[in-house]
Amino acid sequence: MGDPAGIGPEIAKLATRDPRVRSLARLVVLGPEEYLEPSWPRVAATELAALDGEQPVVAIATAASPGIAVGEVSRAAGEAALAALKVGAELATNGGVDALVTAPVCKEALHLAGERVEGQTELLARWNGVERYEMLATAKDMRVMLLSRHLPLREALNAITTENVLDHLVLLAETMRELGFESPKLALAGLNPHAGENGLIGSEELQVLVPAVQSARRQGLDVSDPQPPDTIFIRAARGEFDAVLALYHDQAFIPLKLAGASPDIEPLTTIAGLSYLRVSPAHGTAFDIAGSGTASPSNLIAAILQAAQWASARSTSRA
Repeated sequence: MGDPAGIGPEIAKLATRDPRVRSLARLVVLGPEEYLEPSWPRVAATELAALDGEQPVVAIATAASPGIAVGEVSRAAGEAALAALKVGAELATNGGVDALVTAPVCKEALHLAGERVEGQTELLARWNGVERYEMLATAKDMRVMLLSRHLPLREALNAITTENVLDHLVLLAETMRELGFESPKLALAGLNPHAGENGLIGSEELQVLVPAVQSARRQGLDVSDPQPPDTIFIRAARGEFDAVLALYHDQAFIPLKLAGASPDIEPLTTIAGLSYLRVSPAHGTAFDIAGSGTASPSNLIAAILQAAQWASARSTSRA
């Protein structure tokens, strides 16, 4: 359910009633007892494997302390969000569920609760014991992996090395194959205007990016040369590429969020490199409308439906 002071609990309840969700997934809802629907059967994590499948939704009540106020950042809400997320991560890691779908959390609340992390990506990776991981964001047919996440731009530029770009291209290809793309066609966004124009507008493409592409191709990856950043995302959205590697946060999220402004596109994020599948809606906790009954569950529904589809693809690819 994410942060219980945000819109997570209300959109979770709405999402579980959606007929498309119920046709594709059996749901286990995790959150504090007072935010769970009374009609959902309560189970323990150890009982999931024995369920007969007749119940489309069950719930596991997770720990919470007093002091949670809807629409307000608090340590109590951060602790509750962490408790539910921890149970979900353990279930996913141990194979108790096929995918973990996370409603939004509040970084400030997590910090108040003692977890001074950049976000769920880093937290879930640490709990999963992996060091090689990255965020993959999607907006319909546009799929974009980030080379770096929440870094000041000057620091993000320092992260653009041949070795780092190559490692992310390999991780992106591995992830796309897991999600059902047998021979993924990848694009690499350039750094400079017009992708440097063969060295006329900056040398990074020739000195850093092209060597990474050449190494990736020697490993059998289908990767483009560095492409002009102002057009590559349009081409990806049209289906020319299965996924794009972006070189810094805003290079990825400006086009993704512009695409997500369309009413028929629901932007999502997943984490490449985990031992399990995790999908999340791309919006935040929306404290300003929490508890008002006006929050839309459409992005969370899209996350659940995508998780169900990808979970099936992962199962097939690993068979």
